[in-house]
Amino acid sequence: MESMLTVSIVALGFMFAFINGFHDGGNVVATIVSSRSMSPRKALLFACMAEFFGPLTLGTALALTVGKDIIDLTCFAPSTGLMASTVLMSALVSAIIWDLVTWWVGMPSSSSHALVGGLVGGGIAAFGPDIVKWSALFYKVILVLFVSPIIGMAAGYFMMRLSIFLFRNAHPRIGNLFKRMQLFTMIFLGASHGTNDAQKSMGVITLALIVCGGFSTFSVPGWVSLGSAASLALGVSFGGWRIIKTVGAKIFKVEPIHSFNAQLAAGSVIFAAGLLGGPVSTTQIVGSTIIGVGAGHRPTDVQWIVVRDMIIAWVITIPASAILAAVTYSTASIALGQGTGSLENLMQFLGQ
Repeated sequence: MESMLTVSIVALGFMFAFINGFHDGGNVVATIVSSRSMSPRKALLFACMAEFFGPLTLGTALALTVGKDIIDLTCFAPSTGLMASTVLMSALVSAIIWDLVTWWVGMPSSSSHALVGGLVGGGIAAFGPDIVKWSALFYKVILVLFVSPIIGMAAGYFMMRLSIFLFRNAHPRIGNLFKRMQLFTMIFLGASHGTNDAQKSMGVITLALIVCGGFSTFSVPGWVSLGSAASLALGVSFGGWRIIKTVGAKIFKVEPIHSFNAQLAAGSVIFAAGLLGGPVSTTQIVGSTIIGVGAGHRPTDVQWIVVRDMIIAWVITIPASAILAAVTYSTASIALGQGTGSLENLMQFLGQ
């Protein structure tokens, strides 16, 4: 039974990477397409290549955070292998469902925080609140949830104001230069996004391999890295057009200069976070840098109602996916004959 669950978790991990690329990959090409600097097919082609090679070349610090710093692995005793596997499966299922629902309504939510919420909710339902490393969750996830959009917005605003100052007397055809330069900033953003997001699947799959006894230490196998990167790139190739429409057109009217600055600012923030092992949301970073760029150009052009809806989606993602994972785990545990202790753990936690 445990071996079947492990295979299922690996498959769901790759599926999550695919859905992640499908859902979040639209953020990578949103501005370059909306500013008419590149055709959608060409933009997706370059984005897919960047998304594939980024995770294979820029390390696995983030995978360690997802796999080791949210859930206390000491709670996963050999006798609880079935419960641990069910927790990981429930976390992935809840994150996939949340991504699909938010994609359907065209709302840029965070796949990263959906997965984190799933791990927390499933873990509490199975083992109680002690399984969660609350300090690491606060400093590496919750705090980042609130700080990273502010950093992204500030970076976008600064880049836009700097561009306006440097090119204040430039010929109107300067827009053509920004169109051409976006190829490089989009590749940079795509590689940064791939590095950050593929590692989340790597972390969960590697954790599943440890639970089933296949590994004694946390080290991401090469085939897991390759499979996660390929799944993410494949998802990006399908393009999340609903997200592209929201990010690239509904916040404000994006021109080539805006797209260039937003991509450069977002790529820099995501790249730095990936090196530090911080599971930031690409959706949050790209969205906030676009807001910053728009505010830097003309604050009245920003559709602040759309911004409000995006912020609401960012805030509710972790608790919503946590509840969904807890319900999924409870249902699965009953079906697998593990009893209803998970419901008692969840109710006890909610009652505290």
